[in-house]
Amino acid sequence: MAKDFTSQQVVDGYDQHIRQLIPGYEVVHQQIQALLKTYLSESAHILVVGCGTGYELRYLLETFPDWQFTATDLSATMLEKARATIHDLNVEHRVQFVLGDVSDLKDKTGFDAALSILVTHFVPFSNKLLFLHAIQKRLKAQGLFLTFDLTEVSSEQEQHALKNIGESNGLTEAQTSAMLKRMSDDFYALSEQQTFDVLEQAGFSQIKRFTQILNYQGFMAFSK
Repeated sequence: MAKDFTSQQVVDGYDQHIRQLIPGYEVVHQQIQALLKTYLSESAHILVVGCGTGYELRYLLETFPDWQFTATDLSATMLEKARATIHDLNVEHRVQFVLGDVSDLKDKTGFDAALSILVTHFVPFSNKLLFLHAIQKRLKAQGLFLTFDLTEVSSEQEQHALKNIGESNGLTEAQTSAMLKRMSDDFYALSEQQTFDVLEQAGFSQIKRFTQILNYQGFMAFSK
């Protein structure tokens, strides 16, 4: 059964659960922060696709005080959690929250960068190209795109490695077994080569992988 991201219980437990599934989760975000700092100017407008609980939004707001953000999510529950996560920063004037898909945004927004972290693997195969192209056409020329997702799990050994790493981080055997069963319901994971191909088809160039944790891989690309 797929996870229900409209459930308050699921949303409240998300930040802890994701760290048990993906060790080095904070390191991934440190890399994202470093890449944004490297390629963007002191004043930038960032699109956060699927902002979730607001974890990445909060540290980016704190790190880059002159940046503006547009944060989207399909779940109203997640969006409210993100609002609560950043509430004490008093930066509401720097963030526009949008309940909906990227396609709900205006076509000519002109973002300097877009982030899709642990989001693209939930997009069905038949919609993935449209989803990525919707992001691409909302970026400025040479706008930076960063994505981090589960890629294709193609062997029992890779499944066991994911299970073992979850259990080493505090998940029970029942939880990791349920996680593996959910993969067929929750994830539409591409292989590494398929990821390169669909990003190129969506209008991105200079595509390369910037990080990997087992089957979780991060890719960076630039809008043509």
